[in-house]
Amino acid sequence: MVSNGMASDSELERVKARAELTEKILGDLQIRVAALKQAAVKEAGLAEEEKLRKENAELKIEIEKMKKALVMAEIGNGVRQVYMPTKAELAKFSAKAAESSSTVAAGTTAPPAKVEGEATAKGETGGKKTKQTDKAEAGGKKAKQDKGAKGDGGSKPKKTAAASGAGGGEGGEAQVDISRLDMRVGKIVAIEKHPDADSLYVEQVDLGEGRNRSICSGLVKHIPINAMKDRFAVFMCNLKPAKMRGVLSEGMIMCASGSDKVEILIPPADSAIGDRVTVDEYPGTPDPQLNPKKKIWETLKPDVRTNSDRVATYKGAVFKIEGKGVVVAPTLADTQIS
Repeated sequence: MVSNGMASDSELERVKARAELTEKILGDLQIRVAALKQAAVKEAGLAEEEKLRKENAELKIEIEKMKKALVMAEIGNGVRQVYMPTKAELAKFSAKAAESSSTVAAGTTAPPAKVEGEATAKGETGGKKTKQTDKAEAGGKKAKQDKGAKGDGGSKPKKTAAASGAGGGEGGEAQVDISRLDMRVGKIVAIEKHPDADSLYVEQVDLGEGRNRSICSGLVKHIPINAMKDRFAVFMCNLKPAKMRGVLSEGMIMCASGSDKVEILIPPADSAIGDRVTVDEYPGTPDPQLNPKKKIWETLKPDVRTNSDRVATYKGAVFKIEGKGVVVAPTLADTQIS
């Protein structure tokens, strides 16, 4: 009887031990199953997240394409485009403003140097007046000089005067930069095809001068005529007037010109007829008329382009209308302007 009781107790202990071990194993298995489930859910979530990111990227590309198509359609129907600066542009402008403020606060001597340079140039330009004053004071010496010049042959003094005129005359000694160009906002009030040139339009442009200018543009293959009428654009106004197939052209409309596409530059939405386009980094007064022999526009042209944000620039400095905004192309970035 005693041995049977002991055997029962021993058997009971073994059963209890096995039960505890089984419970422990079951607990471990449950933990592992839960971890596997969590990992599977996470992996599925990552896959779904990656899929959504790809879809978002594709949608962004599609939206940009649709935006460009809409802009071109609106331009084709004569709708003016309103340019909104990007975050990168705003940051750039803020940085420039801060830099300008710091320069002013530091009392930089750069502006006086500029003024001094201008004064020197004015001094050179005003050389004739100084000579005339000196001659007037010299009295009879002037007559002797003139007589002596005639005796030596009048060609040499004339050549000297011509050289002096080249130094102080129109753009003779002036820096060749974008400030030499007279670019203004104008409105195309009338337009027709050139009677003798299929690729040319003849536009009547109001530039706020009290009369319309006639300007010829080779845009027939690029922009429909109904998109030109009543349009605001930027025009170069100090080119020497020239006849194009018998029609006088008194300026040039500024466009971004790609390999297979040409777009008219868009001034700020609230710009007015006659507003001047300037570049802050290159202040100055435009020439009354560019001398074709000096090829100023041809020299500047390689550096006149749209940037990656489609903003018109000269050597990276933006075209703007003071207090109103920047000049842009509808879609063409990093493109030559002509």
